[in-house]
Amino acid sequence: MNIFSGNIIYAASGIVLTIIFILVLNKSQREGLLTYLPSSSRSRRISTSKTPPRSLSPEQKVPNNAPPPVAYQDIFPPSRREALVKTAELLSDSQKEKLHGLDVDESTFREGVISFTSNYKECGPSTYTPMEISIKEVKALGDFPDYAELSGVPLPKAYKEFKIETAQSRPYRPLRWAYHQTMSLTKMETDWWLELDKNYKPRITERVGLFEKYGKMVLDYLPGSELACKELMEMALQFLCARYPQYFSLCTTEDRGHVFHNAILGTETVINSMHPLHVILHNLPEDFAIMLRNPEDGFYYFRAGLLCSALGWNVSTKIGLQLKEIHAPIPDYKEKMEFSMDRYFSKMPTTRPIQRGSWGLEVDKPLFMPPGDPHEHYRDLQTPDLPLSRIHLRVDWQTLRRLPLSGAIVFNFKALFTPVAEFREEAHIPALLRKLLREGKKNMMEYKSTWHVEHVVLPELEKWEKEQVDNGLVEKDWEVSTLEESPWFPGWEERWHRRQGF
Repeated sequence: MNIFSGNIIYAASGIVLTIIFILVLNKSQREGLLTYLPSSSRSRRISTSKTPPRSLSPEQKVPNNAPPPVAYQDIFPPSRREALVKTAELLSDSQKEKLHGLDVDESTFREGVISFTSNYKECGPSTYTPMEISIKEVKALGDFPDYAELSGVPLPKAYKEFKIETAQSRPYRPLRWAYHQTMSLTKMETDWWLELDKNYKPRITERVGLFEKYGKMVLDYLPGSELACKELMEMALQFLCARYPQYFSLCTTEDRGHVFHNAILGTETVINSMHPLHVILHNLPEDFAIMLRNPEDGFYYFRAGLLCSALGWNVSTKIGLQLKEIHAPIPDYKEKMEFSMDRYFSKMPTTRPIQRGSWGLEVDKPLFMPPGDPHEHYRDLQTPDLPLSRIHLRVDWQTLRRLPLSGAIVFNFKALFTPVAEFREEAHIPALLRKLLREGKKNMMEYKSTWHVEHVVLPELEKWEKEQVDNGLVEKDWEVSTLEESPWFPGWEERWHRRQGF
């Protein structure tokens, strides 16, 4: 099992658990909780319990306990035309003339949806993206439009206190016990979509080196992904300029067009001089996988990606595949997860991006590990003299969001490493991790491949757990469970600020 497949599977698990959790709540609890869940798509295009799916006729029999077939080609993401009209208020008169207004004829839209492999630059003006926005309108918006308005997700607050020299990523500890008691999906913190730390420079250097060595194994894009790649890159740069204005800025020149200034690296990137994913590669130490809707079947396919943090797989082994094809080797995916994932992707709005975290234990800090990499052998045995100092918690902190123009869904994550030895000072974490390693579901622990370090880690965790109780850091009668502060731990914020100095 690979991390990309595993990440999506456990995100799907969270969705299923969410549904079950909602059903056992009372009415007022449900109403409060539902504000965090994605709203439904445009009602005129979605089959409901009152309107049978077009693909399901009385003659078609559905197996017991199996979801009915769904005509996903008839389901489109929630429209962003209203946001488009608001965005137009800031455009020039000549640009406004190219916009159609709030309403678009249904049949015109459906007949004009852009084909799966078409470059938007070569399409006619009456071609539409799945978001009900015409290519004429996309072009009228130009470069770097107001994506905050278009998506409904505000730009981040400026982080003026931030100092790249000492900055540390927040100490994510996405440890949950028991797995069925809480949901793993939460609303994305919009200020923290893209997060930098003091490892920024060496990480960028490492990632560029990985591309130079492995090429399309870490970065590739297929026809039809042009708009989504451009859109993602522009949104990411707008975020950096808003969040870290002391380090990043964007200007426009007559001879070079848009130029991105990176004061940390001391570089200037002429936007039109390279592919959008290469702009990201040279300026952002995070991974992105772009999933596009195929109008012929309504399902989502992996069409472009920059992924330098994959363990046991790479872009070239997954690109072009449908969601279910990516997960074909995964046990029980078809029976238990496929329907939920396809439905979630079909309806996800731009306004409600989500976040979650996955974790594992690693020897050293492997970032990219293609099949056959020598580092894989560490997972095959328990090295007797393995020192604790070499063992790290790896957290892949992930977000999932829909882009407002192309309708693409972007899976984004960053790999963060923490020495296990630091858990000694983190309240409840030793007990929680020990519980997971000792009593966690067998298939889950096998997926995480923790066995190769457990002989070193478990004795230390047990010692620290007792030590924390003896020192009063943890209550004596505390029953191990997911922390209220999850994905962090009590006192994390003060400790984090103190260690980075701001």
